Amino acid sequence: MRRINSVYGRVEILKRVLEKPTKQSHAFSASRSFSTEGAYGGGGESQQNSSRVKIFDRDLKRVHRDRAAWLSRNKNDTFVDAVAENLLDRLEDCKKSFPSALCLGGSLGAVQRLLRGRGGIEKLIMMDTSHDMIKSCRDAQDDNSIETSYLVGDEEFLPIKESSVDLIISSLGLHWTNDLPGSMIQCKLALKPDGLFLAAILGGETLKELRIACTLAHMEREGGISPRLSPLAQVRDAGNLLTRAGFSLPGVDVDEYVVKYKSALDLIEHLRAMGETNALLQRNKAKFSIFLSRIFSILNRETALATAAIYDSMFATEDGTIPATFQVIYMTGWKEHSSHPQAKRRGSATVSFTDIHKQFGGQS
Repeated sequence: MRRINSVYGRVEILKRVLEKPTKQSHAFSASRSFSTEGAYGGGGESQQNSSRVKIFDRDLKRVHRDRAAWLSRNKNDTFVDAVAENLLDRLEDCKKSFPSALCLGGSLGAVQRLLRGRGGIEKLIMMDTSHDMIKSCRDAQDDNSIETSYLVGDEEFLPIKESSVDLIISSLGLHWTNDLPGSMIQCKLALKPDGLFLAAILGGETLKELRIACTLAHMEREGGISPRLSPLAQVRDAGNLLTRAGFSLPGVDVDEYVVKYKSALDLIEHLRAMGETNALLQRNKAKFSIFLSRIFSILNRETALATAAIYDSMFATEDGTIPATFQVIYMTGWKEHSSHPQAKRRGSATVSFTDIHKQFGGQS
C-alpha cells in the first residue's frame, strides 16, 4: 500500500471524467439445434479461422455457473430476485396466456420461484449450460402445478424446435453470449406466432465504480490497463437488437439498482455467487496465489489490494459501506402475428401535414 497515496492526488479529476451522475432507483443492503451466422460468435472448428469476434470463454463461464449453483444453494439474492420480479411482472400486463415457456440461463432459480402462476404457464423448460445449476433448480422445485422439464444447453445454439414455445424468459443471462443478435434471432425462431420474448441483461453502466477503481489501480501498479470487466450493451443498442432479430412491437426500458457492501471483497464474493465473474478470452491468465484467485482472480496481489483501497476511498458512504451500481436493461418483443398493429402502406395517407398546419397551426 506504500504507493496508494500517490494515486489519490489524481482521483478526483479521473472520477469526474469517468463517472457520470445517475439517478438511483433502488437500493438494497447486501447481507442438435439450429443456429445463426451473424457478425459475432458462432461455433464449430471453422470458427477458429474465421473473422467473427469471440469475446467470452463459454467453457469458463460454464465453470462459473457450476460454482454459482453451489454458492447460491438455499439462498435468496435480493438483487437477483428484484430483477426477476420486475421482469415477470410484465406477464401480468398481458391478457393472453402462454401454455409453454422456456427459461434460459441467468437467474433460473429466482424465475422458477417467483413465477407463481403468472402467464398461465402449463409446461416449462428450464435450460442452462451448467448441469449443476439445472440440478439445483430441480432440487428446489416446489410448484408441481407446472409440468417442468430440465435441459442442459447453450443459448448460442438453442436446442429448441422452431415455433415450439409461447414464451421465452431470460433473466441476467444473455449478456454472456458471444453472438447476442444471433441468440435473439434463435429465440424468435423458437417462438410460436404471437409468442413473447422477455429478457433482462446487464447494461454498460454496471459496476462503474469497480471499473474506475480497477483502472486506477492497474495504471498505478502495472503501468497500463487491460480488460478486467466484461463489455456490456448500451441502452441505445437494445432496441436495435430487438429490431435486428425481427421482433415486432419491441419495447426497452432500463432500471438501476444500487447494492451496498461492507467492502470490495464482499462485492467480488457476491459476483462469484451470481456467476458474474470475468470470462473474457483476453483476460490475464497468469496464475496467482490461491487466496487471491478466489477473490480477485484477474489481478495480482498489489493491484487487488490497491483496487479495494481506491474503491473505499472514492465511493465509501458515511455508514462505512461501498455502493455498486447494476444497470439492468429490460427487453420485450413479440413474434409477428396478424393480430398485431401494422403500419400503413407508405403513401396511403389521406390528409397532409400541410393541411393540418393550415387548419390548426395558427391557433395558440
